[in-house]
Amino acid sequence: MFDFEDELKKLPAKPGVYIMRDMNDTILYVGKAINLHNRVRSYFRKIHGRGPQIEKMVTQIARFEYIVTDSELEALVLENNLIKENSPKYNTLLKDDKTYPFIKVTLGEAYPRVLFSREVKKDKSKYYGPYTSATAVKDTIELLNKLFMLRTCNRNLPRDIGKERPCLNHHIHQCDAPCQGYVSQEEYRERINQALEFLNGNYNIILKDLEKKMQDASEQMEFEEAIKYRDLYNSVKSVSQKQKITDSDGEDKDIIALAVDETDAVVQVFFVRNGKLIGREHYHMTHVSSVSKAEILHDFIQQFYAGTPFLPRELMIQEEIEDIEILEKWLSERRGSRVYIKVPKRGTKEKLVELAASNALLVLTKDKEKIKREEGRTLGAVKEIATLLHLKNIHRMEAFDISNISGFENVGSMVVFEKGKEKRSDYRKFKIKTVAGPDDYACMKEVLTRRFEHGLEEAELLREKQMDAQYGSFTKFPDLLLMDGGKGQVNIALQVLEELQLDIPVCGMVKDDNHRTRGLYYNNVEIPIDRHSEGFKLITRIQDEAHRFAIEYHRSLRSKSQVKSVLDDIPGVGESRRKALMRHFNSIEEMTSASVEELAEIPQIPERVAKEIYAFFHSEGKGN
Repeated sequence: MFDFEDELKKLPAKPGVYIMRDMNDTILYVGKAINLHNRVRSYFRKIHGRGPQIEKMVTQIARFEYIVTDSELEALVLENNLIKENSPKYNTLLKDDKTYPFIKVTLGEAYPRVLFSREVKKDKSKYYGPYTSATAVKDTIELLNKLFMLRTCNRNLPRDIGKERPCLNHHIHQCDAPCQGYVSQEEYRERINQALEFLNGNYNIILKDLEKKMQDASEQMEFEEAIKYRDLYNSVKSVSQKQKITDSDGEDKDIIALAVDETDAVVQVFFVRNGKLIGREHYHMTHVSSVSKAEILHDFIQQFYAGTPFLPRELMIQEEIEDIEILEKWLSERRGSRVYIKVPKRGTKEKLVELAASNALLVLTKDKEKIKREEGRTLGAVKEIATLLHLKNIHRMEAFDISNISGFENVGSMVVFEKGKEKRSDYRKFKIKTVAGPDDYACMKEVLTRRFEHGLEEAELLREKQMDAQYGSFTKFPDLLLMDGGKGQVNIALQVLEELQLDIPVCGMVKDDNHRTRGLYYNNVEIPIDRHSEGFKLITRIQDEAHRFAIEYHRSLRSKSQVKSVLDDIPGVGESRRKALMRHFNSIEEMTSASVEELAEIPQIPERVAKEIYAFFHSEGKGN
């Protein structure tokens, strides 16, 4: 459970991006802040006049997370990347993708130009940015062109040298006219190199020069000149503010850094896709005492990328590790093309690794107890169960339940827990086909038979097509099968597994007279379990989830059957109108309380039929 009061206290007073999520973990809103501590806390205080949209959003927040950045500019660019990637419900969305300007240096030309661009292409040009101020970028380009006497025309040089007269810029001494051959290619290149030096971060010389000119003009009371130099100075300062959230090379890469203490380590991974930082995850590593950072990084890369479906072209890591060539070869084979592992030593890439490391340290120091509690609830609980049953390793558990009312609409449910957490995408529902009446054992046998036969058939089909088993929805078999009951349910499961020649441990969740779990039935023995242990709590959660999922499915079928049988008696309601009503209303009660106008809003229901439906439900003795 997310503890808002505790998490709000941990917020750092630093710039960054915050992400609000709902109970389904869907991103509701992405925002930036100069001070995360103050900004995020403000959402949970009563503030008048902030609008119904924000008030509605706040009621849906189930948890929040944040990424710390080094500047407000970085927070702004990261916010933009995350909004574009996730399209959150409560963010104002800009459909045009050309949000931030870049400075483009056309290094593919013999006489390069410095240009304004809102696109980054894979060409021979070098791109700098993105920047947040288009005006500042234009001013800086103009300044560079004047300082280094660079051309601004689009003539094809050297092919067109001497073909046309020089432009106005040459006559006002702002260009040395390479179009006339007045400056050699080597000398021009040297000027471009100086401009690149500026764009790479060596701003001090130019800033000092502009500051001196501004002061000189002011002292001589040439205030218009002073204002001009002041504006240029501010533009250069704006462009000089480094940010590392977007990389103009447009590549896919993962940035990996970690923080360690005596017993634990947190690895932070920043995911850069198409040159944009779109998200991050942190991972807790244990058994790290007396282990170097390099060894932890090596082990993390080996374990993490053995299971992840996507591999980027490049991994940027915090420090040198052993066997880089072997790891690169292994990763390249998995990806199907070359993967590089690099340790950046300077510039933007090094700063991005440092940013990942600082976020890892935040998680380690402020969330350590929370992480341990969560692991206790999940992995720790699974380990307890494995120890109790003398099983070597449990990764996936499946639990089944049957629901019916006096044999009406028998249904079965299958819920899946992996590493102690629900894996809802693998849940399955079964409508019983072969059993009439309230026979839970027969129903369970059908459900288990269908589940495992389907898995075996799917696995065989994938083998024939030479496809990986991960592409099948039923091919993953559990390491432990949990039955909602004792000896009888366990024996049914064992019988099905024996018939299908499958070897899977089966455990019963035995209840007491008050329908509460009291122990586990395994290998013909009832094993008591500590009611205060995390293992017991996990077993209870699994049992409750299987029961909830079965009841929910049964309720939906009952509702549909009830609606269908009642609607058959209404004049003017045939199959297509009955389906339209069933799609529109969740239950017979909802339909009964609808007015004629609400019924007529359904496209397939004309007003005449709406009146018939209303009259049917509101006449004496009907619809009750």
